[in-house]
Amino acid sequence: MKLQTKPHNGQETLRATDDNMTRKKLIAALNEDLAREYQAIIAYVNYSQVLKGAAYMTIAQELEKHAGEELQHALIIAKQIDYLGGMPTVTPKPVKTSEEAEDMLRFDLENENETVKNYRERVRQSEALGEYAIAEQIREILVQEQEHQIDLATALGEDVPDVTKPEERA
Repeated sequence: MKLQTKPHNGQETLRATDDNMTRKKLIAALNEDLAREYQAIIAYVNYSQVLKGAAYMTIAQELEKHAGEELQHALIIAKQIDYLGGMPTVTPKPVKTSEEAEDMLRFDLENENETVKNYRERVRQSEALGEYAIAEQIREILVQEQEHQIDLATALGEDVPDVTKPEERA
């Protein structure tokens, strides 16, 4: 797999496109995932505390739970980066904020959609390197990330977005 950078929201992201995956490229991709986990922790902590109104009390409690799960994901990803010989990043991706509860939930859902797409790709990349244990760790994270997608889509009154469509993966 070739790893190429493609602009996404003004930032470059890593995408696998071929079969020449290396440990170094996997480390770089996992560090992007780690930065996204940090982003999720910050967003969930913030959003869970500032959501107001009876309609959002249950989802605010769920977001607190998500924050703890994202911290566990960050620890797992950092451990895998270290295992591969890399240095885990310490910089989160930017966190969007809003005064509107629905906007915050939408930001979270968009981030979870991206995370699910990336972790699916990371499983393939890890397996391409023969790093099956890393792939299994990421699969376990992926299960929780998909649960987060479901929770957020449900809170927004929507179906879970299909992030497997080729036009959404590009």
